[in-house]
Amino acid sequence: MRITLAELYKAGTGPVTLLEILSIEGQKYMARLNLEDQTLLLSDPQGRTRLFRSSWEVLDTLSDVEIHRTEVIHGSAYNEMVGMAPSPVDPLRIRIQGQPQ
Repeated sequence: MRITLAELYKAGTGPVTLLEILSIEGQKYMARLNLEDQTLLLSDPQGRTRLFRSSWEVLDTLSDVEIHRTEVIHGSAYNEMVGMAPSPVDPLRIRIQGQPQ
């Protein structure tokens, strides 16, 4: 599912329990928001995925939103090396802010 900034700011939306900033080849970033039992992709008003130039731009855009934990996620390209058998590689998760657990 998707959510826009305007929808996110509506009363009753609740805090973002986890903000995942997804790195796309290290060039663009997307924001995936976990709200209670929903996982939502931040989109523009036309329903397209909102892309950012950096993880800091994501944080600046969402600076007025209550966020409990933030992680930057980088997918691994090592399972795509030529001549190597494909194998699952978990993405690298870097916690950049949040409350201690």
